[in-house]
Amino acid sequence: MKPVARFEHALELMLTQRGDPSAEIERALADDPQSVFGHCLRLALIVRADDISARSVLVASIAAIEAACPDRDDPARRHASAARAWFEGHPDLAVERYSAIVRDDPRDILALVAAHALDFHLGQRRSMRNRLARALPHWKPAMPGYEGVLAMYAFALEESGQYRRAEKMARRALALNSKHPYAIHVVAHVMEMQGRAREGLEFLAATETVWAHGSGFSVHLAWHRALFHLDANDPMGALKIYDEKIANAQSWDKSQLADASALLWRLELQNIDVGKRWRALADRWETQKLAGARPFYIVHAMMAFAAARRTAAVARLMEIWASAHASDELPAFPEEALAPPFCEALLAFVRSDYSASVEWLTRVRHIAHRCGGSLAQCDLIHLTFTEAALRAHRARLARSLVAERTAKKPASLLNRLLMQRLPAAA
Repeated sequence: MKPVARFEHALELMLTQRGDPSAEIERALADDPQSVFGHCLRLALIVRADDISARSVLVASIAAIEAACPDRDDPARRHASAARAWFEGHPDLAVERYSAIVRDDPRDILALVAAHALDFHLGQRRSMRNRLARALPHWKPAMPGYEGVLAMYAFALEESGQYRRAEKMARRALALNSKHPYAIHVVAHVMEMQGRAREGLEFLAATETVWAHGSGFSVHLAWHRALFHLDANDPMGALKIYDEKIANAQSWDKSQLADASALLWRLELQNIDVGKRWRALADRWETQKLAGARPFYIVHAMMAFAAARRTAAVARLMEIWASAHASDELPAFPEEALAPPFCEALLAFVRSDYSASVEWLTRVRHIAHRCGGSLAQCDLIHLTFTEAALRAHRARLARSLVAERTAKKPASLLNRLLMQRLPAAA
């Protein structure tokens, strides 16, 4: 395959999240190390993945683009400038620069992808939605990548609570390309947020051949499937998925480890004995470089270390956090204000000090939606808050929290069980 064809194939893999786009880019750059598009593609992939381990590679691509494009107004040079801002720890400036590229060229798919990911990490859901709403009219169904733009817009709509339109857009993308894991992911998200557990399980089963293997969503959609089991009051079904699809994943990165932590913590909240699974997961987290990682990952590592009683690992995380925030600089990510109190709440919950857990979570409940992940992922904070309130016998608070959950998802069996426990909390 010629380098140009390889780059195009890598772009398709990145948009659909199938296969290994990073490996494809590296092979193409080995054959054509001067390809400016190839280096821009590599930058977008690293920024989207928030891959701090690839920073040396990112710097090399920035240098290659700057050498090839001395004009600062050159689109490729602007890509390098945006990626440099991310590298230097200014994601807000990076998304501003990528957004400027999209304003000038709404069909710059790499800038769209990078800006979309940065907005997601920063919790800027309205910006994520509106940018794609402005860009979409400039795209046509015959254009390569069109269904990827539809899928991104669908996800932005879902994260904005516009579930009906989100599902419509995602299914339009699937009508154009039925093997599009990202679009499948959006439909699963909509069903999760609407409490359509049975329908969600059926949908993921029907599309399993697309996403279960060789997809960037292999673990994450298994996690969604487990959430449907939990919502249907089938924790054993969720635990089976953890063992078969998540714990046995062929490779692990921080996002997959976060899914594993989030699922085991949900089971912990239901008093399900997960045996040695926490220790095995904590072992995997111990191999990760967490210095410089987003707070979203620090929190999920803390879940594993706290539940596995890894006091030394907990102390190391606290040291990482303290050293990273010793300066008076403004936080790079919104979840930086959320993460420390949530970590304290997790530690209090593990030592059965539920009142302390409630007090810590009370401080941050108003910013829980800015956890650095999706609304479905951020819901773990509300679930922990609810369970801590029930166990602390804070009846009035527990009643309010359960009412909030039930209003959003009245069909959820899990929410009905929480409601049944309210008298005991009193």
